[in-house]
Amino acid sequence: MDAAFTTEQHGIRRTLREALTEHAGPAGSAAAARTPEGYDTELWARLAGQLGLPGLALPARYGGADRTLTELAPACEESGRVLLPSPLLATTGLATPLILALGTPAQRDELLPRIADASLTCTLAVPGNLAEALALTGDNTAGAWAGGGRAGGIQARRTGDAWTLYGEAPQVLDGHSARLLLVAAHTGGFPRSRPLLFQVDADAPGLTRTRLRALDETRPQARLELRDSPARLLGEDGADVPRALRATGSGAATLLAADAAGAAAGALSRAVQHVRTRERSGPNGSLQAVEHRLADLYVHVQAARSAAYYAAGDPAAGALALAQCLETLRTVAGETVQLHGGIGLTWEHEAHLYVKRAAADELLFGPVHRLRDAAAERAGLLASSTEAAGRR
Repeated sequence: MDAAFTTEQHGIRRTLREALTEHAGPAGSAAAARTPEGYDTELWARLAGQLGLPGLALPARYGGADRTLTELAPACEESGRVLLPSPLLATTGLATPLILALGTPAQRDELLPRIADASLTCTLAVPGNLAEALALTGDNTAGAWAGGGRAGGIQARRTGDAWTLYGEAPQVLDGHSARLLLVAAHTGGFPRSRPLLFQVDADAPGLTRTRLRALDETRPQARLELRDSPARLLGEDGADVPRALRATGSGAATLLAADAAGAAAGALSRAVQHVRTRERSGPNGSLQAVEHRLADLYVHVQAARSAAYYAAGDPAAGALALAQCLETLRTVAGETVQLHGGIGLTWEHEAHLYVKRAAADELLFGPVHRLRDAAAERAGLLASSTEAAGRR
């Protein structure tokens, strides 16, 4: 593939890096994540004003910039480099594509301009596993990720033209701060139950949002409880929600891959800086074994970046790119702790934040082996291997 960046992509990367260098960093990101909102609202507003970040991939008719994943990926990479907590992934990566795919013209006209100008943040809430709902780790057509059956998950009841939701979503990205929730719920009764998506306002009656103590505090999460909460159907009653979630999952995996590649690059940069300045029988970076380790990590990071940007051009490869980038981040973060020696194990040093990001993202969107297994199954590789083994 041609990995060269356009002038515009370079401009997005440069502007974002300058803003984040000035206002953010791993330690600053962790501090921002501890605020009630879970992110720096002033910085988010500035990024929206300077770069139009929330609406970068939105059509111009909704106030967006009419760009694609290839422009969003550099933004996610730079955000990942400093472990920036922001509504970018939940709003732009998860909720916006679903509104575009399923929303009625009136709903798109109402919601998307507010997303583009950063006055509205959104997220996706599913009662089951998010990676399964997005078809990253398996087929999502069965709907087990949304509960279903006679009980469990989130159930939707219709009375006339009004809908109410009852149930729980235990792990929702940015669920405590998003102003609009896209909630997956089952309706239709057993055995014709089917998943639909509903809009639920943050201040809806019967809705309780409890912020969780997450492993990675820069990925804030919350538990949602809905007790006959009023909701509005997103799109039409016969919408193919699993299909829309699959398409959204491919794009979200690409953005997550770029984020993980950026985080790996940030961890490696800090490791290189440390070994260059530390002295132990001479500069630590001059030791050949350390140089070899750093060189190996650099190759891992560059390969991960290549995978992420390939997926930006071909989102069907998003899950595989995410697997490679998450594995790279796990490897680089672990080596960064080792290369920092004793201080890398301390709570006060920022090295542990990269380890937490690697572990938390894999728990939320992986694990890596399931991402690869699902991709191989979709490509028919596992069936081919099984048939070949049978013939032997």
